[in-house]
Amino acid sequence: MRVTVVGTGYVGLVTGACLAHLGHDVTCVDTAPDRVAAVNQGRPPFFEPGLEEILAAAIHAGRLRACDSAAAAVAASDIAMLAVGTPSRQGEIDLSYLSAAAEEVGKGLRDRGGYRVVVVKSTVVPGTTDTLVRGILERASTLRAGEFGLAMNPEFLREGSAVADFLEPDRIVIGEWDQGSGHVLADLYRSFDCPKVFTTLRNAEMTKYASNALLATLVSFANEFAALCEATPDTDVEEVLTGLFLDRRLSPILRGERVVPGILAYLRAGCGFGGSCLPKDVAALRDFARKRGLTPRLLDAVEAVNTARPLQLVSMTEEALGSLRGASIAVLGLAFKPGTDDLRDSPALAVIAQLRERGAEVRGYDPLISAASSAIPGIQVCRSAKEALAEADAAIVVTAWPEFAELDWSDLCRKMRRPVLIDGRNALRSAGIPDEMTLVSIGRHFEPEGAAIVN
Repeated sequence: MRVTVVGTGYVGLVTGACLAHLGHDVTCVDTAPDRVAAVNQGRPPFFEPGLEEILAAAIHAGRLRACDSAAAAVAASDIAMLAVGTPSRQGEIDLSYLSAAAEEVGKGLRDRGGYRVVVVKSTVVPGTTDTLVRGILERASTLRAGEFGLAMNPEFLREGSAVADFLEPDRIVIGEWDQGSGHVLADLYRSFDCPKVFTTLRNAEMTKYASNALLATLVSFANEFAALCEATPDTDVEEVLTGLFLDRRLSPILRGERVVPGILAYLRAGCGFGGSCLPKDVAALRDFARKRGLTPRLLDAVEAVNTARPLQLVSMTEEALGSLRGASIAVLGLAFKPGTDDLRDSPALAVIAQLRERGAEVRGYDPLISAASSAIPGIQVCRSAKEALAEADAAIVVTAWPEFAELDWSDLCRKMRRPVLIDGRNALRSAGIPDEMTLVSIGRHFEPEGAAIVN
């Protein structure tokens, strides 16, 4: 099928490249000339494992190209997918990018006859597709819904494994304006062997939020227990959660073997969730509830716990050192999670801001983020962990990159001014930390022993 994908972010470009990989003819649209040029050269404008390879192959095969005109691309397509960002502005969903994209797609519908389907893949609050998007499309195209198809098809892609998630989905949710719309989208996904859920537009929109809200809640649940253990001597959140996971309702025993579901990865203590999805979607859902006269008590608590966790790392560091004023602190891991270079709402940013507010000097290191590409004000982004740790008073692990557990901590300990290590992800418990280093792990009670004041 001929598909136009508007937006070349994580969702749009992964969707376009994967559809082209499966044999469809795809045009990706973006208003940024540098992004259009990068895509046409087979270079994703962000890091995502496996994406560059399938993108380059699709371009070489002539099944994918990028342009800056949505209207022209839609006029030559069977399906147009809206995959633009819906960021949070003061806790409210910002639909300005979606509105602008829908306007251009509507012009494309007007410029060519025949039945085509418009699909919203952007994450939007319930009621957006059948009111805002439909209204813009009808006005710009001078057609009525039914003369063109309308569907809502939420994505369930995880940064760092988005290509695999798209090519091997566990379900496909198709919200349809009418059966004709759903049938066209189902035909696009005909080769996928997974459950396909046909539902209303608003149910599809709500399903996406239910998914992300659950994941965020699991993270904050684990972090609430981390905070409880930090306040309680002789407790360890890792051992508590291990005992919890053995409940057969969480990890069932099938054919004599225990199965550990992937969702338990979200029930791990850390320093909070970040990225382009969970923070903004929790905020949007809270705002959506309040506008309907509801108090989203659970989601308010999820947000409160998440906001507190990065600050706890800073407090642990200050407690271990005695003071942060004038201290040199190395922050290891800047992206919001391993496997990506995405800094959006990363807990590291909150950690860095609080460290600087308390008078510390900050150096940072991340395997995928260079000083040239970094937009983090007020810190030095180093080329290696060794450079970041040199003469540091303390190091804080914020992102659980596997390479941090493989570092020679005995050697690095000798290069630090004060060997204090704050493990914000419990990523270093088996890393061979030397006895002379003070290791402070989240989810365990810590009693500093005569911490010296840093002048």
